Amino acid sequence: MASERMQTPSSSSRQSSSLSSSPMSTRMQSLQVDSVQRWMEDLRHMTEVECMCVLQAKPIGVVEDAQQGELIVTSGIGAGDHVARNNLQTLLRRALVVSTELGKMFQRLEKGRWQRVHSTAVRADCHVRSLVHGYSAARSTPPEMQKYEKSLLEKCMELTNITERCLHTNDEFFLKSMREAIHEILTDVSDSFSNMIDMALANEIRVLIKQIESSDCVHAIGSAISNLLSLTQDGPQLCSIIAKEGAVVALFKICRQDRFRDLYAHSLRTVASICCVEDGISQLDKVDGILCLADILTDESSVEAARAEAAAVVAQITSPHHTSTQHLASFLESMHDIVTALIKLCESASCGEVFLLASAALANITFFDSMACEILLQLNAIHILLQACIDRQRVDTPYSKDQVVTILANLSVLEPCVPEVLQEQGVERLLLLLGEKPSSPNPSEGAACERVQQKAAVTLARLSRDPDVAQTAIQLKAVPRLIELCRSPTERNNSDSVLVACLAALRRLAAGCPDSIEAADYQQLIKPRLVDSFLLCSNMEESFV
Repeated sequence: MASERMQTPSSSSRQSSSLSSSPMSTRMQSLQVDSVQRWMEDLRHMTEVECMCVLQAKPIGVVEDAQQGELIVTSGIGAGDHVARNNLQTLLRRALVVSTELGKMFQRLEKGRWQRVHSTAVRADCHVRSLVHGYSAARSTPPEMQKYEKSLLEKCMELTNITERCLHTNDEFFLKSMREAIHEILTDVSDSFSNMIDMALANEIRVLIKQIESSDCVHAIGSAISNLLSLTQDGPQLCSIIAKEGAVVALFKICRQDRFRDLYAHSLRTVASICCVEDGISQLDKVDGILCLADILTDESSVEAARAEAAAVVAQITSPHHTSTQHLASFLESMHDIVTALIKLCESASCGEVFLLASAALANITFFDSMACEILLQLNAIHILLQACIDRQRVDTPYSKDQVVTILANLSVLEPCVPEVLQEQGVERLLLLLGEKPSSPNPSEGAACERVQQKAAVTLARLSRDPDVAQTAIQLKAVPRLIELCRSPTERNNSDSVLVACLAALRRLAAGCPDSIEAADYQQLIKPRLVDSFLLCSNMEESFV
C-alpha cells in the first residue's frame, strides 16, 4: 500500500525505526558520559538486594564538573542544562528495570520457584521505591500521581510480605491459593506501575512542550523537539500521550513563525511521527494543520527539507490504515494545491528520500479521491513519474518504485491515462517492474519487491483493456514473464498476491489475443476457474517443462 513509507522508509535511519526491537528497549538510549559515570550508573542496578533495602534508593548527589562547566547527573533524575533529557532517559531506564523484574516474577510464579519469587519481589520493591523517591526529589509530583505512588508502594510491600510467607511452608493447598493471590497483586502492581510511568512521562513531556512554547532560543526549542521526536520512536502509546499533552499544537505554532524557519523540517518530522495515532491527527485537524502544510508545500521560498517533511505528514495523515476520516474533509479543500506541490516536488527532488516522501503522499491521496487522479493527469504526472524511474538519484529503492506503481495503478482506471502510458513507453517500464528483486535478504525490502510486482501486474491488466496496450505488451513478451511468475514460486518470492495479479493480467491479455498463449499454458492458467489455476500454481515447487 502507499502508506508503506511510514513502515518502510527509504533512508537507513527511517528503516531502522521500523525494524527496532522491543518498544521499551528503543527507549533506552545511551547517555554520552565518561566511563566513571557509566560505571556509577550500572552500579546502581548491580547492588546487592540487602544494600538496596537499607539505602531505599537514596539518590547520589548531583556533581558539577568544573572543567566542562556542566552538570553530571549520577543519580539519573537530577537537574542541569540537560534536565529534560536526563529525566526522560533515567525514568525510562528505571522503568525497564522494574518491568523486567515484574516479568521475571510472573515466570517464576508459574514455575513455583518461591525463593526466587520472593527475592525478585524484594528487588522490584527496591527499584520501585528508588524510582519514586528519585523522581519526587527532582520534580514536584502532581497530586494524581502521588495517589498512584502511595498505592503502588503499599502493593509492593504487600507483595514482598506475602511471598515471604510462602518460603516457610510446603503445604501445596496453601501455596496454590497464595499463587492466585500473588498473581492478582502482581497484576495490580504492573497496572499501577504502568499508569504511574505514563503520568511521569506526561509530566516530562509537558516540560518539553513548555520549553517549545515559551523559549525564544532556537537551540533550546530544537533540543526539546529532538527529545520529543526520540520519544515518538517508542510506539503508539507514547505518541498518544505526547499528542494529548498538546505537542502537535505547539509544533504547528513553530511552523507558523518565519523566525523559526530553520526548525520547520525538524518540527514537521516530529508531527509526522506523532500522527501515527488518531489522537495526533485529531490535534492536527483542530489547529488547521492541513492549511499550514499546504502553505509550506506551495511556498517556493521553503527549503526542500521542510517541504519533504510536510509531504511526510501528508502521507501519514492520508494513510489507508487510519480508521478515522474526519480530517480528510478539510484536506479536500486544499487538495489541488497540495497535489500540485507534491508532483512538483517529485520532479525536482534532489535525492531518493525526498522523492519517496512526496510520492508516498501522492499514492495515498489517489486512494481516497478520484479527483486527485484527474488532477495528476492534468499535471503530466505519468511523464514525471516514469522519467523519475530512470533517474537512480530519485528512484533508488523498491520502496520508491512501490509508490510510483501504486499511483500508476490508481491512474490506470481513467481512460485518458492509456495514450499517455503508451507515449511514455510505460508498458516497458511495467515489465521491468515485474522483474523487481531484492538486493539483500532484508524482509522489508523483499515485501516491497512483492508489492511492486503485484501492482505492476494489476496496472498492466487494467491498461490491457485497451487493444493497443495489449498488443504492445504481447510484442514486448509480457506473456512469458507473467507465465514465469505464475509457475515459479521463487520468481515471485512465494507471494500469493503476486500470483493472483499475474493470473488476472494473463487472462486479460488472452481475452484480447488468445493466440499469444500456448495450448498447455491455456489449459492450466486460462481455461480453469481462477481459483483452480491459483491452487495449481501455488502448489508448485518449481516451474515444470
